[in-house]
Amino acid sequence: MPLNRRTFLERTAAAGAGVAVAGAVAVPAEAHGGHGRPRPQKRYSFTVMGTTDLHGNVFNWDYFTDKEFDDKAHNDVGLAKISTLVDQVRKEKGRRNTLLIDAGDTIQGTQLSYYYAKVDPITARRGPVHPMAQAMNAIGYDAAALGNHEFNYGIPVLRKFEEQCDFPLLGANALDAKTLRPAFAPYSMHRLRTPHGKDVKVAILGLTNPGIAIWDKANVSGKMVFPGLEEQAAKWVPKLRSMGADVVVVSAHSGSSGTSSYGDQLPHIENAAGLVAEQVPGIDAILVGHAHTEIPEYRVTNKETGKDVVLSEPLKWGQRLTLFDFDLVWEKGRWTVEKVGAQVLNSNTVAEDPEITGLLGDEHKKVVAYVNQIIGTSTAVMTTADAPWKDEPIIDLINVVQAETVKAALAGGAHAALPVLSQASCFSRTARIPAGQVSIKDAAGLYPFENTLEARLMTGAQLKDYLEYSARYYVQTAAGAPVDTAKLTNAGGIPDYNYDAVSGLTYDIDIAAPAGSRIVNLSFEGKPLDPAAKFVLAVNNYRASGGGAFPHVANAQQLWANSDEIRNTIIQWVQAKGTVDPGLFASVDWRLTRDGVPVFQDR
Repeated sequence: MPLNRRTFLERTAAAGAGVAVAGAVAVPAEAHGGHGRPRPQKRYSFTVMGTTDLHGNVFNWDYFTDKEFDDKAHNDVGLAKISTLVDQVRKEKGRRNTLLIDAGDTIQGTQLSYYYAKVDPITARRGPVHPMAQAMNAIGYDAAALGNHEFNYGIPVLRKFEEQCDFPLLGANALDAKTLRPAFAPYSMHRLRTPHGKDVKVAILGLTNPGIAIWDKANVSGKMVFPGLEEQAAKWVPKLRSMGADVVVVSAHSGSSGTSSYGDQLPHIENAAGLVAEQVPGIDAILVGHAHTEIPEYRVTNKETGKDVVLSEPLKWGQRLTLFDFDLVWEKGRWTVEKVGAQVLNSNTVAEDPEITGLLGDEHKKVVAYVNQIIGTSTAVMTTADAPWKDEPIIDLINVVQAETVKAALAGGAHAALPVLSQASCFSRTARIPAGQVSIKDAAGLYPFENTLEARLMTGAQLKDYLEYSARYYVQTAAGAPVDTAKLTNAGGIPDYNYDAVSGLTYDIDIAAPAGSRIVNLSFEGKPLDPAAKFVLAVNNYRASGGGAFPHVANAQQLWANSDEIRNTIIQWVQAKGTVDPGLFASVDWRLTRDGVPVFQDR
């Protein structure tokens, strides 16, 4: 039966506890011995399926290119594909010998999810039901942990989404800032019926990412706090065991590695799932999210019990479905986990479920029509194909929009006379602004994240440090050695979105030099940069809040901030201009060199 959410949340608010009961049909009974023969042990097996980082993907569709999704590995995406896999597993295992859970980041990421948060918002009076809620309800999810991106559109949108779901959104470490009690259900409890008259109680504990306090400060400050995952798991797992849970599964929107990309800005570990497994006894398995990596099965030994905890992270956007297979045995009056294994299924092996595509066909058509609206024209083609290693006009477009927006915002104020610089990253190597008509999808594809814009006060010396840190992105390549662009970038696993180009300065990046000593000929208006000079940096809120752990910027004075997405600012800028002419704003501000010789020819 679906959870009665109102009753559940009232219980949670009153007692910090709640129970969701799911019935289960029995697996075939084992033959019992007779005539004095010893009775065989009672056994039961069940499967917990898991997804994570769905990011608004229902259809196998890329709204930024307006065509079927495809990548180099020919992965597929979307809940319609996941639904088919789930149906197959349920038929194999028995519908009620399975549970289906998610590890967060559900309602942000595609133009489909954006449309129903901003264009036709679910919070409107008589507003629509969110497509992700419709799809997940139809598929039959049992629980989902909160992800950090759930908070991007504000708490009212999240609460409305929660209300529309037939399953609980879990967050044991998402606490009300005043009472320090769970602001969402911390867990759900599910009862599976066995052929032996003894039900199995499965507890799902939800944990979210403490970085929400920084990344969505504007939405949660003073309202919610997010303590560390290990701390809250240590509090809740014993409670769940004392309530009779035979199996404890954690759904954690936190990577497994024990690292953080936010340096000192993040008071708790961002990717703590492995530490939770290692430090908190009583957990059988952890569904991992947040890191957008694929981990079919990863075993961590708990320090206290010496037992293995099985972790699994299915690939993002519905590209994979995790299966945790549990084998239980009845011992000493209770069910004991004898064995746990994990694997992932690939959604590109199945067709989309027509029930899901049919259910949301109208919503899909509305969004396709929306992203194809024409907002202006461009005098030339601009692409990001070479942007990771060349200063390209398409990245200059982001920077000119940001710089002009910040200049206008600071006009007439105390900092109006300071020069405005801007940072931007190559978020996608396939973004393209065509010559001729420019649509919303073209502009949105250039900036796929819901980042907002800020202005921070920086010195010349701090900017030099900032650029040196950014230039770690390049693999050190000796002068005279061949340059292969396929191997030149992403040194140490640094993603493209954590390499920043800064406009308004000119500089060379010497890739033959070691990281930390690469920025040369750093100038402003044709003169060597004065370390003491003050500048305004137009910067996205992810970077300003410590994303990527870039130096100085997170602690720099905030001069201005905007609540509108940079993506929308770009769209509005193109609409206002009517025509995008890169000849009016494109310039080569930076280049890669080796011993003073450019690696690539300038435009």
